[in-house]
Amino acid sequence: MAFHEKQLPADAPIADKALNWIDARFPVTSTWKAHLSEYYAPKNFNFWYAFGSLALLVLVIQIVTGIFLVMHYKPDAALAFASVEYIMRDVPWGWLVRYMHSTGASAFFIVVYLHMVRGLLYGSYRKPRELVWLFGVGIFLCLMGEAFMGYLLPWGQMSYWGAQVIVNLFGAIPFIGPDLSLWIRGDYVVSDATLNRFFSFHVIAIPLVLIGLVVAHIIALHEVGSNNPDGVEIKEKLDAKGVPLDGVPFHPYYSVHDVMAVAVFLIVFSAVVFFGPEMGGYFLEYNNFVPADSLKTPPHIAPVWYFTPYYSILRAVTSDFIVYLQVGVAAFVALLWLKSSLNSMLKIAALVIGLAIIGAMFVFDAKFFGVVLMGVSVVILAGLPWLDHSKVKSIRYRPSWHKYIYILFAITFVVLGYLGVQPPSAIGGLVSKVCTFIYFGFFLLMPWWSAAGTFKPVPDRVVYHPH
Repeated sequence: MAFHEKQLPADAPIADKALNWIDARFPVTSTWKAHLSEYYAPKNFNFWYAFGSLALLVLVIQIVTGIFLVMHYKPDAALAFASVEYIMRDVPWGWLVRYMHSTGASAFFIVVYLHMVRGLLYGSYRKPRELVWLFGVGIFLCLMGEAFMGYLLPWGQMSYWGAQVIVNLFGAIPFIGPDLSLWIRGDYVVSDATLNRFFSFHVIAIPLVLIGLVVAHIIALHEVGSNNPDGVEIKEKLDAKGVPLDGVPFHPYYSVHDVMAVAVFLIVFSAVVFFGPEMGGYFLEYNNFVPADSLKTPPHIAPVWYFTPYYSILRAVTSDFIVYLQVGVAAFVALLWLKSSLNSMLKIAALVIGLAIIGAMFVFDAKFFGVVLMGVSVVILAGLPWLDHSKVKSIRYRPSWHKYIYILFAITFVVLGYLGVQPPSAIGGLVSKVCTFIYFGFFLLMPWWSAAGTFKPVPDRVVYHPH
């Protein structure tokens, strides 16, 4: 394409001339139009659609506060804890930056979890937004890795022993497990080598991937357009100029909405940072204010709250639970054979895989399958676009009883999270086993329950109530 610079009048404002000069060399105005002022979003957004912007805000908070923390932090096992205390006590406003970063980690997961809930409720993962959802799952996985590696850096008791427990889980993988654990730690125990590599991944490697996935997530979203509470594709109804009849420019309409959401969020965020940054030990555990001691194990080791639902699934898989797991796998394979529309080859493949899994449960110990189920409990989210066979996208037009399934799933997730921070107990173990079955049942049985029932008619245009 030939270089072209728009000719402006000689008396044009300097700002217009500067912008014209930049536009000829870099697409500032066209990018602004494509992603903000001329990106048409459905006019019936509700408060659930603010959490994507809030997630971007928290990402910026984490990056900015992380930069200031790195200026004073020392990734050395002998100095790390003291450097954090130096930040808290001697660096001007260091305590505020540290608490903003630690509170921001929990806020990030709260916002992302709520963002995912909206996707579940309104079917935002359905065609044509499968890739948007997959990028989102990638962001979630990176976020978990970022949080885990950052959790070690304060080098407190819970940081040290939490990392020790989690890294040792990889040792349960047959054949390669011990070597894999050694490679992750860089030593035979969590040590200075572990701290250094976790620091480099937390500060450089994962943030670069995370930012790339966020950009890809936004570009993919703006390519196919945003979903809405009705699940109606607004690009199918256009006016003579090609503008969606049910769309409004994201800026200024939704940018103003997001500013309101940001104001509310920052009020709550500031209240936590200034008045309760530890949140009773859920955001910052009390043991993490004690220097790491490799000779003294804390009485109860548990990950931070946002990992505990998956940690509960790990703990639920015991030797006696394997029997029920085998029965569950057999029942699921039988269901595929009797009630699915899969062709014969896929049914045979499912049978072979099911038998292989049941056979492996006789060979490998429960710890290995606990690690497997913990990993699958996160990765299974990526399969939602193909597991959901509902005739409609939005919960608004699904059978009423579908709502109770979502409520049961939400309660199950919260219960698993609560049990994950509690010491092991007989009752807690039993409840976590039941919740584990409910958790996986929600996803694996979705092809059947999501298509069942009487669906309400979906309107041709979005349902908009001015306010």
